[in-house]
Amino acid sequence: MDIVNPALEDYLLAHASPADDVLRDLVEETHQLEPGTTLQITHDEGELLTMLVRLTRGAFAVEVGVFTGYSSICIARGLREDGRLLACDVSEEWTSVARRYWERAGLTDRIDLRLAPAAETLRALPMEQTVDFAFVDADKTGYPTYYEELVPRMRPGGVIVLDNVLRRGRVVDPSAQDAADRAIRQINDTITADSRVQSVMLPMRDGVTLARKR
Repeated sequence: MDIVNPALEDYLLAHASPADDVLRDLVEETHQLEPGTTLQITHDEGELLTMLVRLTRGAFAVEVGVFTGYSSICIARGLREDGRLLACDVSEEWTSVARRYWERAGLTDRIDLRLAPAAETLRALPMEQTVDFAFVDADKTGYPTYYEELVPRMRPGGVIVLDNVLRRGRVVDPSAQDAADRAIRQINDTITADSRVQSVMLPMRDGVTLARKR
């Protein structure tokens, strides 16, 4: 299911601020290592992340799901000069690529990588409302847990962004009973009914939800 006419995809990318050499090289290497991958966000989504972090004047951000580090770079670039990004992942292989590109981008001192199950990393954080921005793009069955761990730790006005919330249209297909599809339907309904946040779902790529802490 195409949310946007495929003929418009190049047009949309062409009308976002252009990627620099670091991001372009990262995309190329990622696709050489994993041809046809859909795990890496697109450039326009990356620009959205940078803009949202800047709008929140983020000092502390959390990322759940790093892969090769494209989204990490976009988030870290939007932080204040004294900002920090806590990046959660379980893959030493893929994050070794991320580390190299974080260094090229001059962002190593802003990013703390935790190689452990993200639920454990989030639960270990203090319960104080200190998180300004969070991006969730990892195993879909974990989304409900990640969301519930993040919301109490978000400061008022903080923003959580969740990727792949449309599952290529399967969220509206009753026959789609994959565990990941069920988890995404669950979290979509949870966020809509959650009085702690104001939310909107955007038809961007595979669907992006923005949830702002009240």
